[in-house]
Amino acid sequence: MAKIAYILLCHKDPEGIIAQAERLTAAGDFIAIHFDANAQREDFDRIRAALHENPSVVFAKRRVKCGWGEWSLVEATLQAVYAAVDAFPRATHFYMLSGDCMPIKSAEYARAFLEREDVDYIESFDFYNSDWIKTGIKEERLIYRHFFNERNHKAWFYRSMDLQKKLGLARKVPADLVMQIGSQWWCLRRRTIEWVLDFIRKRPDVMRFFRTTWIPDETFFQTLVRHLVREAEIRTRPLTFLMFTDYGMPVTFYNDHYDLLLSQDYLFARKISPDAMELKERLGQLYSVTGKRFQISNEGRSLFKFLTGRGRIGRRFAPRFWETETSIGRERTLMMVTCKKWHVAKRLVDRVRSVTNLPAIEYLFNEASTQLPDLGGIQTNLEKRTRHRRALVRMLFDYWQTDRLIFCIDPASTELMQDFYNDKAKVRLLEIECEFTDDYLVGHAKRVGLAGDRTPQETIDRLLPTIRYDVRFESDRIREFNFPGFHRIRQSASVDENTLPLAEFLDIPVEKAREIAATEYLRPHPARRNSEQDRAGDGAYAGLPRHPPACAGACAGDPEGRLRHLRSLCRRGQRRGDRRFPPRLCRGLPDPWGGRAGGLSRHHQCRHQRNAGSAAFPPAHPGRQGAGPADRALKPQHPGRGAAVAAPSSGKKRKARR
Repeated sequence: MAKIAYILLCHKDPEGIIAQAERLTAAGDFIAIHFDANAQREDFDRIRAALHENPSVVFAKRRVKCGWGEWSLVEATLQAVYAAVDAFPRATHFYMLSGDCMPIKSAEYARAFLEREDVDYIESFDFYNSDWIKTGIKEERLIYRHFFNERNHKAWFYRSMDLQKKLGLARKVPADLVMQIGSQWWCLRRRTIEWVLDFIRKRPDVMRFFRTTWIPDETFFQTLVRHLVREAEIRTRPLTFLMFTDYGMPVTFYNDHYDLLLSQDYLFARKISPDAMELKERLGQLYSVTGKRFQISNEGRSLFKFLTGRGRIGRRFAPRFWETETSIGRERTLMMVTCKKWHVAKRLVDRVRSVTNLPAIEYLFNEASTQLPDLGGIQTNLEKRTRHRRALVRMLFDYWQTDRLIFCIDPASTELMQDFYNDKAKVRLLEIECEFTDDYLVGHAKRVGLAGDRTPQETIDRLLPTIRYDVRFESDRIREFNFPGFHRIRQSASVDENTLPLAEFLDIPVEKAREIAATEYLRPHPARRNSEQDRAGDGAYAGLPRHPPACAGACAGDPEGRLRHLRSLCRRGQRRGDRRFPPRLCRGLPDPWGGRAGGLSRHHQCRHQRNAGSAAFPPAHPGRQGAGPADRALKPQHPGRGAAVAAPSSGKKRKARR
């Protein structure tokens, strides 16, 4: 049976340390504590006095003054490991913890998990070839000797390193070691720990090398374990659940994260907020529970990314320097079809292509698998298409030698819509309003990674209103822009109701528009339509702001319709610099949207990309029969001019943050 000896590094919160030690040892495990020598002596004496009679608790024989990024963190870890190995001969695994960690599984579950495989759990990636280090120095961590702490003595840290560079004092890594890097939160078998300690005694040269490296807690154990243990017996992952923000700071968990933490495929989590007393109490009681089953869905990271991204508007698609004089063309007509249900829009444009013989493309800027002709490389990925969007669309007009072009676009891509409306070309927009059943929204959540097959129903029930509101908000936002040439059809409407908007949007006879409106996906099955209305009420979405087609502000039957309309005018006026809408006017108006729904901003752009099959290309010359891609190669009509337009950007890419 597995017995765990926890290696606890801590420097504050003596009461929390005492509670953590009593909790872990009460379940039959052991703990070795190192309390930072920089902390107050009174706090350490209080911990020692409270736990001195507990036979499952041992303290490091020597306390070390720890500093971030220094060798002292590894030395403190080794002091606690030495104490645990000597005091607990029955321990089979040694688990690294901090004072901010809490168990998110029971002791019974943790032991069964470790008994399942005879392996070590430690992150260890190749130091030079991996992208684990996002910013800052990399090779310099190893080849130069670091005697100063970057956080406390930043100027001396870099002066020392620059001086070594000038004097040619770069050193080599020990020849028999392959440097690895990863998280310091590991769980190792007793045999592995004994091998590491034996290696340390035999190789003082390795110890001298690591003592003057920078941030050795991310390389020391990671490198030695890979050096001593077969690769088949290593799992390159930690058992402690932690996440980082875009700014490289660890995410802190609070009282309302209990269900999220329990569903992750980890044994512990950090960092738990010191103020989350309810969460600490519930997790503390959890560790000693027996017979509890855990439903693992493991969507924590993707869900966090989705929720935190809701408050960001993303890049501003201002014209780049190579597009300043670029225009699609005054005499050309660009028609955009937007719909959250991609398969509905694809079915519609395929029907338009077959009835009108107009060139029509599916989700050009949202789906990487959309089939496009060879335009000199500008079409190869979504980043290039978005960056050179006007040049790409103009080249598509030239390729098919047409003045009219249709493509699909996701409702979240409002910046792209605005950019095309700022062009000199004639632009039209058609929105397909769809019905979203709970089953569809659940499937959408699974496709984008917000839920899994084993996600608890309670989590899905709480997530559905947020996703439904997000989808509805995208549609309302499009209407607030008051785009000229905007048309709208509804999936639930009859053929007659959709015929006229289609005829105006495509500028075609009513007979052809009626033939297109009869597309199967635009005519939902009566039973499905009634089921949706029963669930959502008399309207597309129950419990959400309802906007009439003609206006995105004043809503029929909504007592705050005028306020919403005035608030929208203020926002647009301020963006244009209109003096009639000073900031104090908008601040005096209550926000009918409430600003945030469920604590989350409404500006997130939720995109999902599905690799659905694309229909065949329309003919390169729509007016000529038999001139499709089967008769001629898919090459640009003016490769030289296309290459000049698609010149790559010379701007520097923004560095990703750790």
